[in-house]
Amino acid sequence: MAISKKEVEHVALLARLALSEEEKEKFTKQLSQVLDHAEKIKKLDTSNVFPTSHVIPLRNVFREDKAKPSFSEEKALSNAPEKENQAFKVPKIV
Repeated sequence: MAISKKEVEHVALLARLALSEEEKEKFTKQLSQVLDHAEKIKKLDTSNVFPTSHVIPLRNVFREDKAKPSFSEEKALSNAPEKENQAFKVPKIV
């Protein structure tokens, strides 16, 4: 399926791209090749291929949530440049 130079110009206009004549010719050829390849893929028999969102199976891996001893407030705040009311003091950002 060939794409015309006019269609490339239209897409470039929608994308707010300023293309030179050389780029328009180049993209016309490249986009036509992409569409030709898509046509070839369309012709493949995919009746026995299950739809997937990823080519490899993915699953979430969660670790067990276990309570562990933590730093004391004193140790956690020991290197803080500034602290206030047992908390880190940071500059106000609005």
